[in-house]
Amino acid sequence: MTKKIVLVGAGSAQFGLGTLGDIFNSPILTGSEITLLDINEKALKTVEEKARTFLAGKKLDFKINSTTDRKMAFQAADFIIISIEVGDRFRLWEEDWKVPLQYGVNQVYGENGGAGGVFHALRIIPPILEICRDAMEISPESHIFCYSNPMTAITTTVHRAFPGIKFTGLCHEIASLERYLPSLLNKSFDQMDLTSGGLNHFSCLLKAKDKKTGQDLYPEIREKAPQFFACEPGYSDFWDYYNKTGKLIKTEGTRERSDLGLSKSAYFWADRKLFKFILETYGLLPITGDSHFGEYLSWAWEVADHRGIIDFFDYYKKLLSEEGEPEIKLETTERIVPIMEGICGGKEYLESAVNVPNNGLIKDLPDWIAVEVPGTIGASGVKGISPGELPKGFAALLRNYTGTYDLTAEAVLTGKKDYVVQALLANPVINKARPLKDLTERMIAQQNKWLGYLK
Repeated sequence: MTKKIVLVGAGSAQFGLGTLGDIFNSPILTGSEITLLDINEKALKTVEEKARTFLAGKKLDFKINSTTDRKMAFQAADFIIISIEVGDRFRLWEEDWKVPLQYGVNQVYGENGGAGGVFHALRIIPPILEICRDAMEISPESHIFCYSNPMTAITTTVHRAFPGIKFTGLCHEIASLERYLPSLLNKSFDQMDLTSGGLNHFSCLLKAKDKKTGQDLYPEIREKAPQFFACEPGYSDFWDYYNKTGKLIKTEGTRERSDLGLSKSAYFWADRKLFKFILETYGLLPITGDSHFGEYLSWAWEVADHRGIIDFFDYYKKLLSEEGEPEIKLETTERIVPIMEGICGGKEYLESAVNVPNNGLIKDLPDWIAVEVPGTIGASGVKGISPGELPKGFAALLRNYTGTYDLTAEAVLTGKKDYVVQALLANPVINKARPLKDLTERMIAQQNKWLGYLK
């Protein structure tokens, strides 16, 4: 089926070449035109040349082209896939994380939640809104998918700015269930009927049943999880392994435990001390480890595995800087390809996690907030499914953070600095007040190229 697919940020070899391999592996998408779009023309041409060489060698029926002109790229687009960052990713990330610490804001991390998540959102959302504005003008019926973080802030703001836009956030973290539960339960993953939900990077497994018998599997998960996860390898182990061997293990999106290469941790509840606390206190299995889940909770500072979080940051930075030259591989590793196939008229199916406007899907949360819930994929696009009533304790934690997302969206859309300060004051991670105006001024000055629009 001939479709036009635009990859925004395709100059990144990891994203560009990786996604191309997935698309090239799809018989349903055969014949499609793929447009590579990036602001870095040199990197873009490198990816395009590799794609052309690969297509010629494999004799595959796809059209490939590249451009730095967004409006040209979006002409007649059916699918637009976004994976972008701005500036020096890790330098800015460290500023988001560590500058607030100097002002007395204890945050376990600084990418999605806390003060760091606010500044990250203020920096990345404006260029994504520009992308969406062009898409709505040129190809308003296109389906847009975004991998960029902070996903809840991005998706919430995009839908507020462009009501009716077909924009969905996709995250890799849901793969953790497929990676761990089969070993924990000694049961194949396709025998499990799982329902997860919440906010992106702040979601939990809510229901677990045996598909054939309908048996509730959650009691068994709660019983076996402590012994299983207490010794499960984490990023401190991967960092130690790298320092000893010089070898890096890819972890993001990995579905098989065996792919991680390590069987037992040298640390107790590595990356998962907060995970353990949530499991014991709320009876829920978090989808993510401490670094992400802890970004939304003030008391995570007391509970989380700080060593594991620091080791994760150092490891991830090393992984992206030293990873060998990516290659195009004919394999389906990303969920975006089955999603596009489903929309193209293939068999409707259930997707385990999509980020879409709430609109009543989780009744305890405002309609305007973007939630992470299961979804159906079909010819009409992506449709979220209600995960049912949330446990009250977990719902309360989620509600606490929604005001921050509301004010962050308003700060971006109005350019008002006052909303930034108010978003920080509303943030449940932050228990300071007086330093926040100075912190805001300092971050705007530090990152003026991206935050200078705030007045």
